[in-house]
Amino acid sequence: MTLAAFQRALILTGPTGSGKSELGVRLAERLGAEIVSMDSMALYRGMDIGTAKSDAEQRRRIPHHLIDVLDPWESASVAWWLEQAERCCLDIEARGMRALFVGGTPLYLKALLHGLFPGPPADAELRRRLEVQAAKEGARHLHERLAQVDAASAARLHPNDVRRLIRALEVWELTGRPISSWQEQWSVTETSPPDRCISLDVPRAELYARIDARVLAMMAAGLVEEVRALRRLAQPLSREAAQALGYKEVFAHLDGEASMAETVQRIQTRSRNFAKRQLTWFRHMPQCRPATAELTFALWTA
Repeated sequence: MTLAAFQRALILTGPTGSGKSELGVRLAERLGAEIVSMDSMALYRGMDIGTAKSDAEQRRRIPHHLIDVLDPWESASVAWWLEQAERCCLDIEARGMRALFVGGTPLYLKALLHGLFPGPPADAELRRRLEVQAAKEGARHLHERLAQVDAASAARLHPNDVRRLIRALEVWELTGRPISSWQEQWSVTETSPPDRCISLDVPRAELYARIDARVLAMMAAGLVEEVRALRRLAQPLSREAAQALGYKEVFAHLDGEASMAETVQRIQTRSRNFAKRQLTWFRHMPQCRPATAELTFALWTA
């Protein structure tokens, strides 16, 4: 698989609660596009309210792909999603339409922009040795070692990012090649539009207020009942599905571990924290331009 299938695709990302879904539909209508979901939790059937899935009206207006394609007990890897996304793009473009990716799952976005790392699997013994070195001599020692064998990765990684430093050194020791040479790179070609990847920029206070209000709306729409229905399924949720925002907290509520008010507060807090982590991811992706909804519409539909 290559990234060539995604060259003409547009990518609309942003933190949870930023308004991606509705803007995506409006953009798709103007652009002659179909939407490919870039949300790891929208894959699952029966998980509608808590994942803020595009509703029936939005899906009537514009075809949506990679929504409701797995049962909640199934698992999906990034590699599997990227393969499905490629298939969707090729199908969409074969019909003369354009693919518009909409969603905020950072690992999916990274794979879409850079491809997947095809390096060797983890080596537990080697990792333990490097972890001991980091504990004894400090993360900067690992960073200095990495700089000697893979200057490109050392320049990209923070000197205190122990996990990624260990992975980079692990790849070097196992293969004799720097991790930067393994990672698939993709230079945007002339056929790729400028500002092809946009991250919705919403003032932090406004974003958090939207998130808090959305959680209340989800509870009013029946999130607790949705979670009860999931509990009645013949098989338990997969590890991935069970980590969806809001579901873990409602499960705890149904088990008597938290009141409704505490549950709402926990979901709001976890959602705000997730949005903060998403923003950190997006800031470290130079291909992603931050822009308001109005500017995004102007850039892509002018």
